[in-house]
This record gives sequence, structure tokens and C-alpha cells, in this order.
Amino acid sequence: MTMRPKSVRSTRWLLSQPSEWVAARLFCLPYSGCGASMYRHWPRFIGEDDEVELCAVQLPGRENRLREPNFSSFDALAEEMVDALTPYLDRPFGFFGHCSSALLAYEAVLRTARNGASTPARLFVSSQVAPHDGPYGRFLSMAPHELAEEVRGLLTRLGGEPRADMVSLTLDVLLSDIEVHRAYRVERPARVACPITSIGWDQDVEVPHQLMGGWSETGKTTFRLLGGNHHSFIDAPPELIALFADGLSPARTEERA
Repeated sequence: MTMRPKSVRSTRWLLSQPSEWVAARLFCLPYSGCGASMYRHWPRFIGEDDEVELCAVQLPGRENRLREPNFSSFDALAEEMVDALTPYLDRPFGFFGHCSSALLAYEAVLRTARNGASTPARLFVSSQVAPHDGPYGRFLSMAPHELAEEVRGLLTRLGGEPRADMVSLTLDVLLSDIEVHRAYRVERPARVACPITSIGWDQDVEVPHQLMGGWSETGKTTFRLLGGNHHSFIDAPPELIALFADGLSPARTEERA
């Protein structure tokens, strides 16, 4: 049995310490109102010989970073996040974001270029319109009591108990995240240097996949339609995991270069 080296130094931005022995990393950004623990149902390593590591990113203002103020804009958050993650961008890597966190993932890719960091191997965006086609989403126009119902459903879907205190805490974070999303405006989208995989879901009524075509204006984009609804990604469906493994496998990346 091959011995694996110890993980590299920890950071409050990641739920777990990244491993040194992996060939590639995917940084997974949490859904609105949630923290990195929402990825607890996902495998940590995927692909041939577990060569790709899925790294759950922890944002400020939630879970173990609850005492920190929440972010005020995707731009500012992306700047701080990329700076913190730079030590772990030393091999092929990508970003994954679902719904509003897809916009954060896009901004993070732009920051890697501006900060002189390595170019990502791929950007994965799920269930979100392109930056210049928004802001879009049902949550943006919902009242707090309606959002509280959504929070209860989400907590149950994640395997938790929707206690009143947890609903209230998550709702506060969600309302703050929604305000950031509502304020996000992009007139002319900057193109990213890496390829994009745009992921739609055939039963998604929150962000219908037909509205995601604008991503082709932000970079070379491959569109994929998976079976499921807006929250199906939480369960790590095999088709989604296969997209990650294919898009970040070093061997496949070299073939496409």
C-alpha cells in the first residue's frame, strides 16, 4: 500500500486541509446561505486513482467563521479568497459554483489572472445565468418568511434538523448573500482564460437551463444538461462527479491542450 504524504498547511478558507499527493484540486464554493459543510455528502477524492481532490471552501460569516463579517461583494470576496488559496494552486485546479456561487467562481477565475496566479484548468458553473444576464433568481424577489420556508427545506435536504435557531441563523446569512447577488452587475463580461463547463438541470425551475447560453460570451464553453432539480447537486450525482473528473484529470487536460 502506497503511503500518502501529509496534507499541506491548513487555512480557515477550507473545510479540510488539501492533500499534497493529489494531481488536481477542485475548489467547491457553498450555496447561498450555506457553509462548506454542505458538501459533506460529496466524496473527497474522485477520478482514476483518486487523483482529483474536492476541496470545500469555507466563506466568512458562517459555521466556524461565524464571528467574521459576511462579504459585501463578489469582487472583494474573490480577491481575498484567491489570495488565501494561492498556495494550493500549485497543480491543475478548478472552481465549482452553483447558483449565485457560480458568479463568485467566475470572479475568482478572473482574479487568478489579475493576481498573477496559475490559470485554472476549468471553471464549472451550475444553475446560473451568465454574469451579464443577471441578476436573476426567484430568491431575489422573495419575502423573508418565504425564504425561511426554503431554508427549512434546504436544511432537511442536507440531512439536518430545521430547528428554529438554525433556520434563523441560516436565514440571516442567506439574506446577506442575496443582497450581494442583487447588487452584482456586469455590463460587458470579461473572458476567462480557461474553458468553462456550464451545467444545467432538466427539472430546474429556479434557473432553467435554457437561460444559461450567455456563458459562451465569457469564454470557451461546453454546455451539459444533467437530470435533476435545482438542489440535485447536493447529493453528488455520478454524472456531475464524472464531469469534474473528466475536466480536471491531468491526462485529459494535456490531451485537450
